[in-house]
Amino acid sequence: MADTSAETAGYRTHLERGRLVLALVCACQFMVILDSSIVNVALPSIQRDLGFTATGLAWVVNGYLLTFAGFMLLGGRAADLFGQRRMLIVGLAVFSAASLVGGLAGTAGVLVAARIAQGIGAALLAPATLAVINTGFAETRARAKAFGAWSAAGGVGGMAGAIAGGAITTGLSWRWVFLINVPIGAVLIAVALLSLSGAPVRRRESLDLIGAVTGTAGLAALIFGVMRSADHAWMSGQVAGPVGAGLLLLAVFVVAEARFATRPLVPLRLFRIRQVAVGDALLLLFGGISIAMWYFTSLYLQNVLGYSALRTGLGQTPAAVTFMVVARASAVLLPRIGARPQILAGSACLLTGFVWLSRAGADSGYLLGVLGPTLLIAIGIGLTFPTLMAVATADAPDGDAGIVGGLAGTANQVGGSIGLAIFATVAGANAAYGHVFLAAAGIAAVIAVVASTVMKSTEWERNS
Repeated sequence: MADTSAETAGYRTHLERGRLVLALVCACQFMVILDSSIVNVALPSIQRDLGFTATGLAWVVNGYLLTFAGFMLLGGRAADLFGQRRMLIVGLAVFSAASLVGGLAGTAGVLVAARIAQGIGAALLAPATLAVINTGFAETRARAKAFGAWSAAGGVGGMAGAIAGGAITTGLSWRWVFLINVPIGAVLIAVALLSLSGAPVRRRESLDLIGAVTGTAGLAALIFGVMRSADHAWMSGQVAGPVGAGLLLLAVFVVAEARFATRPLVPLRLFRIRQVAVGDALLLLFGGISIAMWYFTSLYLQNVLGYSALRTGLGQTPAAVTFMVVARASAVLLPRIGARPQILAGSACLLTGFVWLSRAGADSGYLLGVLGPTLLIAIGIGLTFPTLMAVATADAPDGDAGIVGGLAGTANQVGGSIGLAIFATVAGANAAYGHVFLAAAGIAAVIAVVASTVMKSTEWERNS
């Protein structure tokens, strides 16, 4: 009887610790995604107080996104080499310290530098959360639920950004948009110290400096060039120059990793794992779909239907809530029906929703023109995104969970950046949002084809 009681108590302790770990990684993901959007509403106040030019103001947003995507591979490998717990805590510390500097910034340059540092902290943090899920939740059902909760937390962060940014800026000051991260970060560091165990790390391996420099610089240059396409032609030196330099650096990175690096930043053998390669490719495509949904629907509501910024945020809230609910439900479905059926169902919803949305016009109204199709698209995103993240990271070899998570996160972030630039070109000066939504529907069709023809059976199909 005593042994049984001890076993029961031990199981409860393990279960409670698992819940605490899941709450921790979800809170980290929430904070990272929140800071991608919370600043947007505060930009006019920041510009007035710090004297930003119109061009410089964009880097309050772009500086964060650039380093977030550019440094994620480095962050993923660091989690493998130096430990997930350590890098999660370091990422939180860097993020929180940069938030403090940003909140106290007295000049435009200091704020942009703080945002760049925030992005680096997020790039260290995000892959560590994925690695914690992948190694801490070994049972397939538990891991699927963890990915669903993690994805939903990101959705909450994205939705809360616009609302919280407006409330904080109006009620307090734009500085609290950054300062609020400091106490939250301190609490999360304390939780990490209590809940995460110090797993063994590969201390004998050193960081691949050549790979770190060429890979990070290549991604950063590529994303920087793509970002500049919003203001310059694709073939201009302002865009083609950094994009070409980025592609050249990435080519050097691949050659160096394949031939010269004894302990590469990104072991190319990982791409021989079909689920990693296919999952990352689909996440790259999916990043553009997410941009088409949230960004261009927001522009449509404001520029075509004449909604205010607040009314636009409220208009997108039903879709955001739907995404969060479906993302959690998809975690329950994944072990039962498998990855491919779930991705195909999600792609069908995306395809149908975007074709429906492409037909909306100035006289369509909100209910049938926007709400109906965006709810359908949100169901598709909720079914597809957490499933793709689970597929892309499920077969990570021992010791590579961090870099596999970094690859998945990088693919999604880079896909979003490139997708935004391409869709902006598709929309053109005439704001042809219908063309953007049709292009997104085409990408959804490609995802469905790849998932049905290339993706192999996963552990979920085998165990279902």
